Amino acid sequence: MYDTLLVPTDGSDHALRAAEHARYLAELFDATVHVVSVVDETEVTGAYDLAADDEGAETPPETNAEAAIDTVVGLMDGSVDIQREVLRGTPAEAILGYADDHGIELLAMGTHGRTGVHRYITGSVTESVVRHARSPVLTVRSVEESRVEGSYDEVLLPTDGSSEAGGAVEHGLAIAKQADARVHVVNVVDVAGLGASPEYTMPTSVLENLESGGESETEAIAERARDAGLEATATVRHGSPARELLEYATEFDIDLVAMGTAGRSGIGRFLLGSTTERLIRHADVPVVAVNSHESPSE
Repeated sequence: MYDTLLVPTDGSDHALRAAEHARYLAELFDATVHVVSVVDETEVTGAYDLAADDEGAETPPETNAEAAIDTVVGLMDGSVDIQREVLRGTPAEAILGYADDHGIELLAMGTHGRTGVHRYITGSVTESVVRHARSPVLTVRSVEESRVEGSYDEVLLPTDGSSEAGGAVEHGLAIAKQADARVHVVNVVDVAGLGASPEYTMPTSVLENLESGGESETEAIAERARDAGLEATATVRHGSPARELLEYATEFDIDLVAMGTAGRSGIGRFLLGSTTERLIRHADVPVVAVNSHESPSE
C-alpha cells in the first residue's frame, strides 16, 4: 500500500520518533523514505541578515536543515532507500506541496518540536498538515510508550460507521496485515452527548439501538480482519469517545491507532474529526489520521 513515505524534520526528538516509525513502516512495505527539512523564510530572513556580519553569527538555516536531515538519515541506518531535500517557504505549505509533487503515500510527523529562528513549531505544523494532506499522516509524540519495540502487535481501529472511518480502516488493516498484528475495532456510544440537558434520560430502546448498531459496525470490520488471517476483537463502549479510546489504548497496550479526520455526529455517532484531534494531542502511541478525501491505494 505504501511505496513512498515522507518524514519532515526540524531536528526535534518528536520528529526523530516519527522517523523511527517511518523506518519500521518502510521496512514493512519496502518503501522509499523522503526526508525533508523546511527553512521558514518568514522567520529567518531578517534575523539571519542582521547577524550575518557579526563574529558570533548564527548558523545559516540551510546548515541547520541539512543537519536535521543528517540525523534522520543516520537513524535509518541504511536499512531503507532515502531521498532528501531542504525546502524553503512556510513549513506546512512546503510539506504539503512536496507530498503532492512526489506522490507521497504516508507522512510521519512529530506532534511537538522546537520554536524560534531556524525552527518551526512541529505541533501546529503537524495539525495543519493533518487537516489538508491528501495522504494519511502518522503523528507521534516522543514519549516512552511510543518507541518502536519489535513490531506493531496491537492495532486500534475506532469506527462510527461513516465512510470516513471506513477509509481509515483500509489503512489500519493494511498495516496490521503487514505486521501480523491483532486488530481492535471499537465503537463509542457518546451517552453524555446525546441528552439535551443533564436531566434528560435516554430511553432504553434508543440506547439498545445504538449499541446494536455499534456491535454490527465493529463486528463487520473485525470479520474483515479475520478473513485476512488476523486475530480481531469488536467492542462497544459508552462515554466520551476520546477518553474511552485513550483508556482502551492504555488498557490493551495498543501500538498504533488508525482513524479518520471527519465523521458522523449526532445521536449514535461521535464527531470523529474532533476525537481524532484529541488523540493526536494526547495519545502516547502513534495515530494514523486519514482524511475523508483520501482514497487508499492498493
